[in-house]
Amino acid sequence: MSFQAYLDNIEAKTGNSPAQFRALAVEKGFATGSGIAPGVKATQITDWLKADFGLGHGHAMAIVALLKGKTE
Repeated sequence: MSFQAYLDNIEAKTGNSPAQFRALAVEKGFATGSGIAPGVKATQITDWLKADFGLGHGHAMAIVALLKGKTE
């Protein structure tokens, strides 16, 4: 599955676009405008995504990659 397919599936499941996940992560203090906030671990982000949005580990890690700046 391509990275874009992961993002498309996440949006279909949650109703949140990649930009919305970026904004939510910034609100939660997990990310800044340029990447993951200093001291934040991927596990903190994946735990949040699994609990609040019902994402599986692979899809949660796709959001982590997105927050780190991956585009494809």
